[in-house]
Amino acid sequence: MKKIIKLCAIAALSAAPLFGATAQAADYPNRPVKFVVPWPPGDLEDILTRMIAEEMASETGKPASVVNKPGGAGIVGAADVARARNDGLTIGSFVADILTTHLHAGNAPYQKDTFEPVGIFLDYPFVLAVKADAPYNNVAELAKYSQQNKVSLGHFGYQALPTAITFKAAAKENIKFSSDAAFDALDCSTLANGDADVINTTLQLILPCLDDVKVLVSITDQRIPLVPDAPAIGELDASLNIALWNGLFVSKDTPQDVRDKIIAVAQETVFSERAQAVAAETGALVYWQNADESAARVANDIGTMAKIGSILE
Repeated sequence: MKKIIKLCAIAALSAAPLFGATAQAADYPNRPVKFVVPWPPGDLEDILTRMIAEEMASETGKPASVVNKPGGAGIVGAADVARARNDGLTIGSFVADILTTHLHAGNAPYQKDTFEPVGIFLDYPFVLAVKADAPYNNVAELAKYSQQNKVSLGHFGYQALPTAITFKAAAKENIKFSSDAAFDALDCSTLANGDADVINTTLQLILPCLDDVKVLVSITDQRIPLVPDAPAIGELDASLNIALWNGLFVSKDTPQDVRDKIIAVAQETVFSERAQAVAAETGALVYWQNADESAARVANDIGTMAKIGSILE
């Protein structure tokens, strides 16, 4: 939601180009910019956020860095951004869980309006995958098989959004998991070793053995180009049409001209050749969704989480 800004700021903004001469825009950033990733380094959001930080430094001539603050399934890093001033110098790079599962669970030290998106730039390619020789080829066959046979599920934890979606889909599709467990890593070896029969993981983690697995469904809101035959979860049930996205968030009263600078840098980065190469190599969807569309998407996903979250309670 757009905020009411002082009349003089509105007048100045309307007359200024994206990197124009308003006092705040001209001064921003006047100190180093910190992008907070509330996870350890190395995953997709970390890689792409580092690209954005590098572009910010190159574009503005001011230092910009990524600070990894893992802990509490993302809450530690999000809380750091919640405490920051609304000057655009601290930017959160958040997955959907920050504003869906954590708010639903009531364990977040912030509110849904503490942050506002400047844009969403990534959808994680979460999938349900099984061994290539599994005696089922789709969700319906898995459901039928699970009624008479034991089927174990591996996931990344009960508070992860893809886990919630998976359990809700299982309930709707009549899939009976005999057991489930949270894993720190879910990759080719998890299936090969028989640690789980079905894994809820990212396509990136099973790319090395993609010829040896079957993807039954993608936990995304559109099909993944690398596995085009696997339906998106929303094709099975429109009420589950949700993805684990990642976006850039700032404090709600951050000036619009500051946001515009962040947006310009982020857009240029995600459409760059190297960012799109990450998409092609991992199956991730890398794009730019503007602030208004992102805000609407967040609000919709909060509502969706309220409907599906009870399955984990």
